[in-house]
Amino acid sequence: TRLLDDVRPDVVLHLAAETGTAQSLSEATRHANVNVVGTTRMLDAFARVGHRPAHIVLTSSRAVYGEGLWRRADGTEFAPGQRSHEQLEAGSWDFPDAVGLPSRADRTPAAPTSVYGATKLAQEHLLTAWAQAQGVATTVLRLQNVYGPGQSLTNSYTGIVSLFSQLARAGESIPLYEDGAITRDFVLIDDVADAIVAVLDRGPAGRTGPYDVGTGVGTTIAALARAIADYHGAPEPHVTGRFRDGDVRHASSDISVTTAELAWAPRFDLTTGVARLQEWIARVDPR
Repeated sequence: TRLLDDVRPDVVLHLAAETGTAQSLSEATRHANVNVVGTTRMLDAFARVGHRPAHIVLTSSRAVYGEGLWRRADGTEFAPGQRSHEQLEAGSWDFPDAVGLPSRADRTPAAPTSVYGATKLAQEHLLTAWAQAQGVATTVLRLQNVYGPGQSLTNSYTGIVSLFSQLARAGESIPLYEDGAITRDFVLIDDVADAIVAVLDRGPAGRTGPYDVGTGVGTTIAALARAIADYHGAPEPHVTGRFRDGDVRHASSDISVTTAELAWAPRFDLTTGVARLQEWIARVDPR
């Protein structure tokens, strides 16, 4: 409210969130306070001062999809829901006779399998409901696994690319959860920034999304680990069989709608992005 005494923003870019899939299962209140209550406090502040921004842009998460949709050998698609603790304990990583499909906002139902994902979906719903009632335009960007220069090097919850990089730099073998075949869509922060700028340049006109922001390429964590290990000449990564409750097996994106409707396309592949991250780490944390 004190900020809004001096500032009347036309555009709000909502980036703030507490993140961490596994962490959110044991610190659910903190995630809810930051992601959900933090958002409602912002909206209440606008109401108190009687101001309506023209456009609110929210960076949401691929975590809202949970496991997303899978396809059986006969071509039928289904939403498998969350993998149970018992399933993971048994080492049954995939759903039988099926493959995971890339997520796309206009066809993949939102079904979070983590507290974090649930709070990000709540952010989307809260902003959409409030904005529609107030006549405020919104745009939602669902980001895939973001990495790159500037990310935390000490918080293991902010991304495995940074964690893997630290281990490889130290000459350690990177541990792989499950069987190493977990799939993610790793998108460099530069490409995410470009997508946000594209939305801001377009302005409040047009469809509100949600838009998927990734590379459109799924990469296993084993392939990621090998690329980072090779860069540093570190030992071969090793499979541990460990797992995290609430983690999804396959998460990648279909960005065809995003690239068709926004003046944006990803510019960096994983090899280039990993190298950029390693170069930055070497500058800020010389050894």
